[in-house]
Amino acid sequence: MSEFPSTHNEFSSSNDPAVGGIAADRLRSIIERVERLEEERKGLAGDIKDIFTEAKSAGFDVKVIRQIIRLRKQEPAEVEEQETLLDIYRRALGM
Repeated sequence: MSEFPSTHNEFSSSNDPAVGGIAADRLRSIIERVERLEEERKGLAGDIKDIFTEAKSAGFDVKVIRQIIRLRKQEPAEVEEQETLLDIYRRALGM
């Protein structure tokens, strides 16, 4: 006989807090927390999209705004290194 229940009902009918060595309440709590955070992330993504729509309607270039946001997340030395390489590559290509 297998150590695992043969039907789904056997999993859900148990009120034992530790089933198969797993603390069911703890597992449920972790899953529910992740699900709540994913819902919050969806809401935040919608808010960010709205802000970019607002920026575009105000005449700003959204692609450039995204680049600036990406640059602001980086360390200044890293940004400087990338800009230096970009300049070198442009000169090498005659741009």
